[in-house]
Amino acid sequence: MQAMHRPDDAFPAPARPLWQRMLWGTAGVLALAAGIVGIFLPLLPTTPFVLLAAFCFSRGSARLDAWLLAHPRFGPLIADWRSRHAMPLRAKQLAWVMMAVGSAWAAWVLPLRWCWLPALCCLAVGLWMWRLPTSAPRR
Repeated sequence: MQAMHRPDDAFPAPARPLWQRMLWGTAGVLALAAGIVGIFLPLLPTTPFVLLAAFCFSRGSARLDAWLLAHPRFGPLIADWRSRHAMPLRAKQLAWVMMAVGSAWAAWVLPLRWCWLPALCCLAVGLWMWRLPTSAPRR
């Protein structure tokens, strides 16, 4: 019995032009940099930027995509996201705490007419994260 092939296997997508690969790669590097900065700054989320970097790298550079997937911290997060759109509970908890701290800080320093905006954005992101599946803890 012969194995069935998907149409994608028989006709692989053509390689992207160099300018597109460079654009995707640059966007991925910028997203990853923003994610790393987000580790230290409240209100700047790490996980979405790392996932955005993985998305960009998958379209621009197989080497950078493989590097990010093999990364000990970011790789499991990306693999869980790609397989079932799941986030680790620890990442969710840390994101919620950082968003709460950042929203409180913004409410303290921003003018009264704008102080609610960061909290509203964080609430929207928090609700989105709440509905995502939670991945099993890694040992």
